[in-house]
Amino acid sequence: MPKGLSPVNQFSERVIDWYQEHGRKDLPWQQNPTPYRVWVSEIMLQQTQVSTVIPYYQRFMERFPDVASLAAAELDEVLHHWSGLGYYARARNLHKAAVAIVEQHRGAFPEDIEQVMALPGIGRSTAGAVLSFSKGQAHPILDGNVKRVLARCFAVSGWPGKSDVLKRLWALTEELTPDRNIQAYNQAMMDLGAGVCTRRNPRCQHCPLQTICQARAEGDPHRYPGSKPKKILPVKSVFMLLITDEEGAVLLEQRPASGIWGGLWSFPECSTEDEIAAWCRHKLGEKSDDWMLWEPRRHSFSHYHLEITPVHIVLNNSTSCVMDAATGVWYNSQQSDNRGLAAPVRRLLDELNQYYEGESA
Repeated sequence: MPKGLSPVNQFSERVIDWYQEHGRKDLPWQQNPTPYRVWVSEIMLQQTQVSTVIPYYQRFMERFPDVASLAAAELDEVLHHWSGLGYYARARNLHKAAVAIVEQHRGAFPEDIEQVMALPGIGRSTAGAVLSFSKGQAHPILDGNVKRVLARCFAVSGWPGKSDVLKRLWALTEELTPDRNIQAYNQAMMDLGAGVCTRRNPRCQHCPLQTICQARAEGDPHRYPGSKPKKILPVKSVFMLLITDEEGAVLLEQRPASGIWGGLWSFPECSTEDEIAAWCRHKLGEKSDDWMLWEPRRHSFSHYHLEITPVHIVLNNSTSCVMDAATGVWYNSQQSDNRGLAAPVRRLLDELNQYYEGESA
C-alpha cells in the first residue's frame, strides 16, 4: 500500500484493490449499466439475494427494456413479471416511478440525486447506487451489506434500524466514500458484505480490512451489527376459497392496490369458516355446502404470520355467480396469462392442477 495515505484513503484503497481481484464484474446489470438498468436491479436487490434476482431481472429486461416500455405497461403485467420476488410494493413503486420519469422528465432518468430520491420507492442509498454505477457520480451507499461491513470494522454497536446507529453509519460511509473509482468502491463494499463479511461465519481471513477491523480485534465479529429487537409475530387466519367451475377454471379476484399483495390476483377470502356459506349465497347465487377443507399452511410476512386454510368449492352452475367483472375473473391455470399472482396463490393453483390431474387419471 502506498505510504503516507490517510486512514480514509487507506480504507478505500484496500477495498478497491480487493475488488480488482475478487469483486463481481459479470452481473447482468453491470453490462451496459444505464441508469434504468441499474435502477431496476437495485430495486430487485432490496431484501433479495443476487442469485434469486438474476433470472427475474433478465426476464424483466426482455419485456421492459427501457423506461418507456415499463411506463406504458399495465400494472398487472408488471406484477406478473414480479410474481415470486415478494415485497410487491417495490414493483408498484417501480411502475409509478417509470410513469413519473416519462411525464416529468421526458423519459430521461434524472441525474440529480434529489430528483432521483423524489421518485416513488427510491431512498438515499438506492439513489446513490444508481447514479454511482451508471454515471460515476461519487455518492455514498448504505445497504444492508455495507452497514454490516462498517459496523464491524468500526465497532458500531446497536441495531442499524435505530436512528442514532443509522446516523453514525451514514457519517462513516460519507467519510469513507472516495471521489474517484466510485463504481469499484461501492460495488466492492456490497460484495464484501455479501461474500466475505457475511452475517454468519464471516471469512475474516479473506477480508482486505482484517488488520484494521475492530470487531476482529475484539474476537467477536458476530456482535456487530446489533440484532433487531425480537418480538413475537401475531398470527392471522384466513380461508381462501378455491372455487372451480365445470371446466376446472378457478375464480380469482384482484386485491386492492394497497395492503398485502396489492394489485395482485388472489382467491376470495373469508375470515371464518362460518362465513363461507353466506359468501356462497351472496356471491355465487346459490347455497353451497359442497366444499372440502384442505390442510392449513402458513405464509410469513415481516410483521405477521398468515395461516391459510384453502377451501375447495366445485360449482355445478358457474353462470349464477355474481361477480364484478372489473375485479373477478375465471382463471384457467393450464393457460396462464399475464396476471400478477402472489407465491402462495401460485402454489395453490399448482395443487389444484395436480388434484384435477389425479381425478382424471
